[in-house]
Amino acid sequence: MRRRDFILLLTSTAALAPQWTHAQQAVPVVGFLNSASPAGYAAMASAFRQGLKEAGYVEGNNIVIDYRWAENRYEKLSALAADLVERHVTVIFANSPAIKAAKAATSTIPITFISGEDPVRLGFVADLNRPGGNATGVAILAGELGAKRLELLRELVPHASTIAVLISSDWPSHPFQADIEIAAHAMGLRIQVLRADNEREIEAAFSNLDQARADALLVGPGPLLNSQRDLLVALAAGLAIPDAYETRASAAAGGLMSYGADVGDAYRQAGIYTGRVLKGEKPADLPVLRATKFELVINLRTAKALGLTVPDRLLAEADEIIE
Repeated sequence: MRRRDFILLLTSTAALAPQWTHAQQAVPVVGFLNSASPAGYAAMASAFRQGLKEAGYVEGNNIVIDYRWAENRYEKLSALAADLVERHVTVIFANSPAIKAAKAATSTIPITFISGEDPVRLGFVADLNRPGGNATGVAILAGELGAKRLELLRELVPHASTIAVLISSDWPSHPFQADIEIAAHAMGLRIQVLRADNEREIEAAFSNLDQARADALLVGPGPLLNSQRDLLVALAAGLAIPDAYETRASAAAGGLMSYGADVGDAYRQAGIYTGRVLKGEKPADLPVLRATKFELVINLRTAKALGLTVPDRLLAEADEIIE
């Protein structure tokens, strides 16, 4: 190459460099803030990416996702949220326990979320239809379905008189517990509330459960207990106690039944909403979506192992039967 041509090439490269840098910086970054672990929420993260894809964004192609997992250590959420803000991510997506940390970390970076409870009551948005502020998302209202879950569990275990309810502190327990107690009173059931925030406390709760001779177990909602589904199912099987959960994954893992919102679909919707925000729409103007897909899953293998006969009505009503 002649010296003159080489100098021209260097000059052209120098002129294009700022454009390349700008192009790299223009790729949006989504901060994915989750209170649980990648293992427990891999399917949900995949559903979120599917929603982004439907909105036109593919990870590794025209978008970067910066994952932050608290591994069920909620004291880490504030620092993880602050780190995402310092990295100037384009949007932050947060699950229920992480929303508060994200909101505290920034009032300017858009936030999309999955909220298991009423986001208005929790102060995350001003109104479901007109959220205002910098946050919007999907509300699955898991706590509100507790009474229905209890009713279904009673149908599966008609002889039950005492139901143990396992709750973790990552969930606003007052409305959930109050709804359960009202429903139990109407059905003539006695409720025993157990609390656990880690594996050791879960194992201790099951020791108390065995001593209390409860007839069935209702596992409360929330990321911590959802992420411990394998441990919960194994402990329940060890005690041969009928168990009911929020999400399909727990029934698929061997739990007796689950009833709740299709959480995977909710994460997909949140991914779509995140894509809309990336395209310039403001969270303040995007109504909070309410989950519309709910699923009843019954594990017939587990029912047979427990010596239970599933009523024909529930078999007909179930969205999925695991045999």
